[in-house]
Amino acid sequence: MGRHAASVRSRGAPAARRAVARRTRAAQWCPVNAHSPQPGDARPAASSTGVAADARRARWAVSLLFFLNGASFCAILPRYPELVEHIGLSNAAFGLAVGLGPLGGLTAGLTVAALMTRFGSARVSVAAQVVASTVHLAVYVSGSWLWLAVSLFLAAAADAVTDVAMNSHGMRVERRYRRSIMNSYHGWWSLGAVTGGLLGSLAAQIALPTWGQGVLGLVVFGALALLALRGMLPGHDTLEREQGAPGGTTAQAAPSAASAAEVPADPAPSGLRIAGMAPRALGLVLALGMLLVFAGSTEDAGNTWGALFMTSTYAVGPFVAGMAFVALQGAQTIGRFTGDAVVDRLGDRTTARIGALVSAAGMSFALLVPSPVTAVIGFAFAGWGVATLFPAVYRAADEVPGVPHGVGMTVAGWLARLGFFVSPPIIGALADALTLRHALWLVPLYALGILVVSGALAGRDRGVEEGSVRTG
Repeated sequence: MGRHAASVRSRGAPAARRAVARRTRAAQWCPVNAHSPQPGDARPAASSTGVAADARRARWAVSLLFFLNGASFCAILPRYPELVEHIGLSNAAFGLAVGLGPLGGLTAGLTVAALMTRFGSARVSVAAQVVASTVHLAVYVSGSWLWLAVSLFLAAAADAVTDVAMNSHGMRVERRYRRSIMNSYHGWWSLGAVTGGLLGSLAAQIALPTWGQGVLGLVVFGALALLALRGMLPGHDTLEREQGAPGGTTAQAAPSAASAAEVPADPAPSGLRIAGMAPRALGLVLALGMLLVFAGSTEDAGNTWGALFMTSTYAVGPFVAGMAFVALQGAQTIGRFTGDAVVDRLGDRTTARIGALVSAAGMSFALLVPSPVTAVIGFAFAGWGVATLFPAVYRAADEVPGVPHGVGMTVAGWLARLGFFVSPPIIGALADALTLRHALWLVPLYALGILVVSGALAGRDRGVEEGSVRTG
């Protein structure tokens, strides 16, 4: 009898352990999918690296949206010289019109956190991108300064909403991956920007009417944005940030290696709060936002003024003129696709400081040794230098302790629009007073600003090992 009982126990123990393991796996999976374990539930298929199929599908969907966001607007930029000539604008008037556009982003950016809370980051990002593609058509057919300014205002408003919402959804997917993938998203944006810039340059070279380019962009980019929605993650946007799970288990998503910080639990509010943040947290978010001001202003130097600089200084053709912008975005694309490995090794802060030095050196070389070739090289160095800053800042702002979900990214993104608002009129005024070549000396100064404020980013010493998973 004793031997029989022992035999039963020995056979039952492995079965009991297997049952416990099944319950544990179900508890670890189901909180991510926003429901308690139910009979018949099937766990999502995972790759050999342990990433679920829905997360991999969502990564491609978010990447597509980043690509479309870059391509849709950047296809307009090589047509700027035509719009300036058609409307009859001075550099200062054109810079003011472009600078007023980000006011739309500053206004709309304040609503993003509330919109995501109500509708979710997936639907908000896609809807705003479709609106942006629609408004871009109005930019293409602008016939006056006021029309151009209003169109750019509305385009920037839609872009601000898309920007924060798609980055927020991208953070959800990164937490599923448990490693840095944010730079790759922005790499897809840069790849889209290069694609749009090349298409716009080619359209200008073959004299395709601007209205025709606008209609094609609306149909193609709008349809693909709606397609991206099908692959995005379901459930509430805070799902991956939650520490508690039903049944007493813990399913905290691990931080990325590049974030150099664990995803924090939000402490109970106490003391003075501004926009839901303690003063120290607000100061950190504002410093992160200033990094985006300098990075955005550097990008704008190529976006807004690259083609005009090439045509006014070197009298090159439309396609070659577009290469200044393409060089900046092309180098930025390479920097972003390789950026995740770099920041995992060096940390966001060191990567930003090295990039600032590269940007300053490259653009200074282009302005000191003027030629079409050195100009393209200089814009390329500027783009590579700021490649990782937007993903680094958005990640850091989303993980500041004590900051409500979506608020840190919204405030940082709002400040980025401030840079896009201030930079074009200043460069335009300096270009009219001096020359555009002299005005572009602001770009090395932006790099100096990055060096000063880069301490807001995390250093490598606070990082975590790539692929580590925190379960408690």
